[in-house]
Amino acid sequence: MRSLNKMVQVRVFLKEISAERFWDVGKAIPPVKVATNLNIVGMEEKGESLIEFPFVFSISYTPGVAQISVRGRARVSGDKKELEKLRDASREKKPPPPVVMQSISNVVFLESVIVSRSLQIPPPVPLPRIPPVGKKKEPPEPNYRT
Repeated sequence: MRSLNKMVQVRVFLKEISAERFWDVGKAIPPVKVATNLNIVGMEEKGESLIEFPFVFSISYTPGVAQISVRGRARVSGDKKELEKLRDASREKKPPPPVVMQSISNVVFLESVIVSRSLQIPPPVPLPRIPPVGKKKEPPEPNYRT
């Protein structure tokens, strides 16, 4: 389905954003593990040239620091032949193509980062690690001797 990227347009609309911080504001947040889950809950035909994929995206933290939930719809429009391929795949219970999943993921992760900042909780994506400046990394000592 490589040609799908050029033949369809995906627009993501959010219907609901729900977030709650469980951890007391005065307590330091411990190191957490973040679990994310994106579920496409169906496919709705809105005419010959439009299909909607309702979705639910959820983020949970361990320990239970907070929870974020995002609901919305991805509208896919474009070439009738390509949309028919999507309909057929959905009838066969196949997952939506990567272009749809990636479009949804881009939007919901961005919104989740903004919400996490407002709640002062760790973002749902790992932050890059930058090595300290000024320290030269010495080559590791070999684990063998001659």
